Amino acid sequence: MTSSKPGMTRIVAGESAVPKRKRAIEAALAIGLVLLIAVGAVVASTVSRNTEAQAAEPTPAAELKLGYFGNVTHAPALVGIKQGFLAEALGSTALSTETFNAGPAAIEALNAGAIDAAYIGPNPAINSFVKSQGQSVRIIAGAAAGGAQLVVKPEINSAADLKGRTLASPQLGGTQDVALRSWLASEGYQTNVDGSGDVAINPTENAQTLKLFQDGKLDGAWLPEPWASRLVLQAGAKVLVDEKDLWDGTGTGKPGEFPTTVLIVNQKFAADHPDTVKALLAGHAESVAWLNEAPAAEKAGVINSALQESAGAALADNVLARSLANITFTLDPLAGSYPRLLEDGVEAGTTKQADITGLFDLRPLNEVAAGADLAGAGTSSKISAAGLGQD
Repeated sequence: MTSSKPGMTRIVAGESAVPKRKRAIEAALAIGLVLLIAVGAVVASTVSRNTEAQAAEPTPAAELKLGYFGNVTHAPALVGIKQGFLAEALGSTALSTETFNAGPAAIEALNAGAIDAAYIGPNPAINSFVKSQGQSVRIIAGAAAGGAQLVVKPEINSAADLKGRTLASPQLGGTQDVALRSWLASEGYQTNVDGSGDVAINPTENAQTLKLFQDGKLDGAWLPEPWASRLVLQAGAKVLVDEKDLWDGTGTGKPGEFPTTVLIVNQKFAADHPDTVKALLAGHAESVAWLNEAPAAEKAGVINSALQESAGAALADNVLARSLANITFTLDPLAGSYPRLLEDGVEAGTTKQADITGLFDLRPLNEVAAGADLAGAGTSSKISAAGLGQD
């Protein structure tokens, strides 16, 4: 008998060759069976993975829930809905909408899943991004620049006249609220989020602000259009600060322009339904282009009709004309202005200091716009994220 060592076969004395061959055949069959099972398992695993991949493949959403405000600064939403640009671009995806007074409320709805995307001011978008550590929203396009002013009683002639006064903003932490607090700080005033300080700031719904100002219960307010124009033309206010004068173009190369309205989307929705996001952007771009190209009378008629439906009332012709004169409609979110917007929010006490890299994803916008004439949509070249995301 031979000794059993690695790599050798042990043969027992008296064993015939036939059983040996039989065992060899049985062993071969067993090995073949094992290999067949293994191959079958691999094939089954591959089929399973392919099925799972197909199941997880992004698909158009059955519905897109969109939030916006009944403000002229949200005209791309007003026009996009009224003219059917958004619904047509979305195709089989149903469009449902909800109106809000200010950004923080819209952010709450978006984070709760009540809406999937929103037209909103930049500061609430920043705040949501910071609070969620970059997991909540992405800015996917610009919509409007400009169109915000601090309007006050006629007897107020300078910042020095504001001590002890009461001013309003649309909502605590909103874009105009942050702008007001930041400007007051630059003038040496202290304000607190509870309304105390050298100047009291009462976050108030825009329609109520107009009535309170008319009743003499407010000294002024930092407001978006058309509310700034309504206080000036219908309540006797005057402009103390036009926000465009505070922006010198640093970071954007566009003096006098500052972001007032942007389009944001819930991150999970964007990941699950990228084609729906692109469709939304296509309708949005068409709306912005229409606003920049339509005859003045037609534009006013469509906006007023949309405001009647969304906000319950149309605007006087002079109010709408003044409002539109103060706004630039553009797909560019002016990303280069966001470091300053973040610092303003930190200084105002409504935002924490943070890295906002990743806030923008402009790739779908630039894909939608590739090869198209962007001049009518407020830009003529690739739109930049200014290093704060992808473009």
